[in-house]
Amino acid sequence: MDIRVTQDPFDPGAESNAFIARGAAAGAAVTFTGLVRSLPDDPILTLTLDCYPELAINQLTGLAATAAARFHLADVTIIHRYGPMQPGEPIVQVMTLSAHRQPAFDAAQLIMDHLKTDAPFWKKEQTAQGEHWVEAKSADDKAKARWE
Repeated sequence: MDIRVTQDPFDPGAESNAFIARGAAAGAAVTFTGLVRSLPDDPILTLTLDCYPELAINQLTGLAATAAARFHLADVTIIHRYGPMQPGEPIVQVMTLSAHRQPAFDAAQLIMDHLKTDAPFWKKEQTAQGEHWVEAKSADDKAKARWE
């Protein structure tokens, strides 16, 4: 298990290759990479994520352990950035390794659904009109509820 909370950019391709190389006995690797989104109708200049790194690492470690036990994962990695980021940059990468594809997919979805609602990260968008905090979405709560 590898859990990282960092201000440093990461290379999703290199991270995926290293993760897969550790799992020679597994049958499925699932990788999800979340990017800073800037919509044409509502562009952002910068996304800043605030967090308490130690708390985030503790929560993500617990979440990864729960997913690994529930879905019998061979390995799991979560990389989550904080600090200022530009549109198109990777924010988060979740990778799961399992004997079969469905548990690897389910574990990655469970992790992301919980990250969106429970992880201690707060988003602030900078636009041409100024800064604003991003509000929680009820759709994220609904997505997480399916795992309970």
